[in-house]
Amino acid sequence: MARSLARSLSRILSRSLLTALALLTLTGSLPAQRPRSLQAQHELMVEMVREGVDDPRVLKSVADTQRHLFVPSSQRKKAYLDLALPIGHSATISPPYIVAYMTEQLRPRPTDRVLEIGTGSGYQAAILSPLVKEVYTIEIVEPLGKSAASRLQRLGYKNVKAKVGDGFKGWPEHAPFDKIIVTCSPENIPQPLIDQLRDGGRMVIPLGGRYQQSLCLVSKKNGKLTRETLESTFFIPMTGRAEELRADKTEGAATILNGDFEAVTKSGGPLRWYYLRQHRVVTPQGESEAPAGDRYLKFANETPGRMAQALQAFGVDGRRHREIQLSAWVRTADAAAGENKNDLPSLQVRFYDDNRKNVGVVGLGPFSGTSPWTKHEKKYRIPRTAKLAVVGVGLFGGIGEASFDDVHVEAREKVSE
Repeated sequence: MARSLARSLSRILSRSLLTALALLTLTGSLPAQRPRSLQAQHELMVEMVREGVDDPRVLKSVADTQRHLFVPSSQRKKAYLDLALPIGHSATISPPYIVAYMTEQLRPRPTDRVLEIGTGSGYQAAILSPLVKEVYTIEIVEPLGKSAASRLQRLGYKNVKAKVGDGFKGWPEHAPFDKIIVTCSPENIPQPLIDQLRDGGRMVIPLGGRYQQSLCLVSKKNGKLTRETLESTFFIPMTGRAEELRADKTEGAATILNGDFEAVTKSGGPLRWYYLRQHRVVTPQGESEAPAGDRYLKFANETPGRMAQALQAFGVDGRRHREIQLSAWVRTADAAAGENKNDLPSLQVRFYDDNRKNVGVVGLGPFSGTSPWTKHEKKYRIPRTAKLAVVGVGLFGGIGEASFDDVHVEAREKVSE
């Protein structure tokens, strides 16, 4: 039974994009049908991006940019799915939706000079290229920086200048910049980037700890910064000097936060959870009470294969943590499989090692049909090589409704009886 569950969850997780590690994102929806041609997949990807991005210039750039040219040949069949893909050196290419979303938040103009921190594959710079006057992009990992620079030059992005170096030092000889976009996660805004942002400029940057971050929009006016939190997010912890100087070097609490969904953001979403799709935090009134606290999280989907989920990452060390305890209250209504028989509501946890390689998957469910609030619990051994875990709740391509409350996911140092 355990092996069968693991196989089912593995298929669900692979198809529901939990392998995305630059952002660990499940943004957007998978198409109900996956055509074989890259062009057809590309067109479906653009339609998915339209669900959350309105700027016609950004959408045109996404449509015109051939993402498969920025991923390794082994990943090209996945190039137009909305997921991050490994590009080597423990790095990934960001999912197309988050690239488009961050680009839109910059409000790019044809006269802008933009600084990008974290070149990676060069995909973000390629998206920016037709939208602005000049793009200056920096990558700290030398092999990635060199290959991205070569790729961008070969593909004809003449207004993109790339170099290898510490991005958090900026590029002072070309400053000031009208816009700055950061695709790695510092604890605080590096002072050189503040200094090199033109007065009146905008910066999009994920800020926070190693496993809990907020994607922020920073504006500079009269030399002063104002910060607006856009949404919770997760970017892989950075490398280099900035990571060495991080004040909080803890590996996290080996557990998730706000599993009862009581804390909400200004927009009404569940705090600490990110890349939410087709969700709603419900505050019951009358007879329909939450099994724990005053709120619960509900997902609904009518299109087979379309994503409806919430994610959260946390640190775990398989050499120290031996067991993971999962529990949650779950309720379903007319829940049925999506385009695949394993596309059903579930709670899923996937483990990754130091190299961001998937090393195991466990979970609760999958669930189907209609059922009242029921508490589910299970314990699993943690893979010894695990260094990072991602928990997801949702329908994962299934249809109908699924609600979750009082979700607990905790790594423990000892194996219980």
